Amino acid sequence: MQYKILPVLLSALFLFFAGCSQNMDQNMEVNQNAPLSATGEQIQIIMGGYGPPTTGFSLALKQVGDRLEAKFGDLVDIKYVYNIMDIGYPASDILWLVESGLITIGYQSSSYMTSRVPELGVADLPFIFSDTEEARAAVDGAFGEMLATNLEQKMNYRILGFFENGFRHISNRVRPVRVPSDLDDLSIRVLPSEVQKRTFELLGADPEIMDLTQVIARVKAGEIDAQENPFVNTVTYGVHNFHKFHSETNHFYISRPIFVHQQSFDAWPKELQDEIRLAFKDAIAFQRELHIQEEIDSEVAIKEAGGTILRITESDRQAFIDAVAPIYEEARSQYSEELLSLVGIE
Repeated sequence: MQYKILPVLLSALFLFFAGCSQNMDQNMEVNQNAPLSATGEQIQIIMGGYGPPTTGFSLALKQVGDRLEAKFGDLVDIKYVYNIMDIGYPASDILWLVESGLITIGYQSSSYMTSRVPELGVADLPFIFSDTEEARAAVDGAFGEMLATNLEQKMNYRILGFFENGFRHISNRVRPVRVPSDLDDLSIRVLPSEVQKRTFELLGADPEIMDLTQVIARVKAGEIDAQENPFVNTVTYGVHNFHKFHSETNHFYISRPIFVHQQSFDAWPKELQDEIRLAFKDAIAFQRELHIQEEIDSEVAIKEAGGTILRITESDRQAFIDAVAPIYEEARSQYSEELLSLVGIE
């Protein structure tokens, strides 16, 4: 992993956290149950992401911050870096920014972590959930527990829950996509996941893994034909202004784990830990409900920009499922039966 030279702001944050973490480790290991007011330290919490302040993810972070400030007052200092891309970082950098403690709490699509946590690749398998209710039940149950456990074992995080990125759809600048053959030879950006790349190879497309920052630039330059995202992401990043053809394929359901710098969290008083967990539980419910409305609003925005949205019929959906069938057999050789059973693959 290569760490670029940090902007002045984040360099200052690094120096702050280096001292803060050391002091908190010394004070909190003795009496984790002491109230926050007894620590004699103001705790700074920096929450970050990679979207504008108006997105559901950013609004959910703000809801958590407001709640912590209302409960603890000057004992906590809450700051936000809503969109790290605005200060020159690719979206993927949120991972190491939190692992290093430069940012305290962040989120990212689970696909970005599959190179470090291979088990998360199961979440990238196509068409494993039939609807949002089924997907949420899995993420809130044993499947989500598995994701959290593996993330905490292999990355420097504590997991606070999962935001909903939701079902993903295909957009492109070339032609309507109704059946797999319509994807033939289309270049398409996918998330950094070999499972997702393999899925689109089976569908006949030419997939390319790239960070969000890169795909936005290449879409605007007309250098790539297609991308896949929930409608709200397509609109948030302005892709709908360049892609006319949108297909409601619902091919992947992706969550965004919410993670906190492990050493910082473990050093905090239990009172603060518990409140943060409760605050994020409520914020996740808020973000999920907001996501539903964001998808509706984004469909309107797509049409207002001159785009079309194809609704995939059940028979056409089955054609997509049949086309990617080999990936399920491949998954059986990569993942345990227990893991696959959590997403209904026997």
